Amino acid sequence: MSNTVVVAGAGPTGLVLAAELARAGVPVVVLDKRTEQPEQSQGMAIHGRSLQVLRQRGLGDRLAEEGIWAWPRTPFAFLWLDLAAVTELDHTFALPQWRTERVLAEHAAGLGVDIRRGHTVTGFEQDADGVRVTVESAGGRHTIEGAYLVGCDGVDSTVRSLAGIEFDAEGFGYAGVLGDVKLVDGANAQFDSGMFATGIFGALPLQPGMIRLMTIEFEREPDGDDVPVTVDELRASIERLSGKVPEIGEVTYLARFGGPTRLARDYRSGRVLLAGDAAHTLFISGSQGMNAGIHDAVNLGWKLAATINGWAPEGLLDTYHAERRPVGRRVCDHARAQMALIHPQDRVAPLRELFGELLAFDEVNKHLLQAATVTTYPMEGTHPLLGTMIPDVTLETPRGTVEMASTLRSGKGVLLDLTGTGTVGDGLPERIEVVEAKPVAELDAAVVLIRPDGHVAFADPEGTDAEGLRAALATWFGA
Repeated sequence: MSNTVVVAGAGPTGLVLAAELARAGVPVVVLDKRTEQPEQSQGMAIHGRSLQVLRQRGLGDRLAEEGIWAWPRTPFAFLWLDLAAVTELDHTFALPQWRTERVLAEHAAGLGVDIRRGHTVTGFEQDADGVRVTVESAGGRHTIEGAYLVGCDGVDSTVRSLAGIEFDAEGFGYAGVLGDVKLVDGANAQFDSGMFATGIFGALPLQPGMIRLMTIEFEREPDGDDVPVTVDELRASIERLSGKVPEIGEVTYLARFGGPTRLARDYRSGRVLLAGDAAHTLFISGSQGMNAGIHDAVNLGWKLAATINGWAPEGLLDTYHAERRPVGRRVCDHARAQMALIHPQDRVAPLRELFGELLAFDEVNKHLLQAATVTTYPMEGTHPLLGTMIPDVTLETPRGTVEMASTLRSGKGVLLDLTGTGTVGDGLPERIEVVEAKPVAELDAAVVLIRPDGHVAFADPEGTDAEGLRAALATWFGA
């Protein structure tokens, strides 16, 4: 059976996963039912910690070329969190998702990923040796053999449905529409929101001269995604909520959204795995889904590659579900908390007013921003770095000054030796890169073992815990 991984879906999650696998030498085929790379999208926000991951893969400059910029605010239940007092890691950055996808597609293709557009997964079979995926395209029906199939095919995931993985729904549905509108007469876009008896309205600046208008109506059933949105529908929705007839200029994009928060009961069924919106469907506020999907992809990518390349310790691939589903649960809870602050208005208005007052405190803003974006995986030990994403500190190495992010660019594990002895990494396999550097005060450690996804697997303050290091190397790298 082929070692190829078949990825269904060429959105951000699927493209990041494909690049992670290709970087590790695993052949990848990405199948996407869309015939062309999109040039419009709902998603707008990249969290600082997602941007950190993409910088670790060398994509920071490329995203900057696309015009990424930092929002001064970000929505939480259509209340506005102030980002002025938080670090860059806790910021929210604006870049249309289709531009992010374009960067990720170029990156994946440059690594040799085979992206096939206009190809739809319609079935699969799996056994102990691999998967056989049935695909339909303009050329007809055919089968692709592979080692694993990963469903990154969105909310209405065909892969999830075919695998029989239950998709639990919680909360309530809603009908949402949005439109990206060009402003006239040099007007400046302003953050705005309004609560009304039957729903909520929001306005979000996208770029100079462009604003996104959004409505959510709780007393209406959402139309299907295949029903086109019109300017008249957006205008009528705003009028129903506010009683005002808005003047809407040139509209460049219209879309609908809605539905309850959902979470897959399992992220893995044999040789079939789920990631991104196929595993969790979230309230639209803050692009939580795309950002969670990026972290799903970098967590899964190296573990799946290790399994295919034959060096994975026993149970490594199972840690994908064990680590990421609790994160999905937390992010879903975060989304439901936002919905609880919105509906029903007559009951939540006092709580919402009080919550708005609390947002005057920087620590409240910081906590809400980090609650759904900061991930610490369970690890043995007590060092504060354990399980966290390694900070992007500056390292003074024998070869010069480097940023921590650049040491992770190859997608390998990193053993950071700050002891000055130069012997800690002796005899390690090629899948772990040893980086010697001068001590870094922010890390408070002499030896740090970092997984390919950037999370810390071992940290030793003194550099004397050889047994602990050996255990961590065996657990995560089979070394």
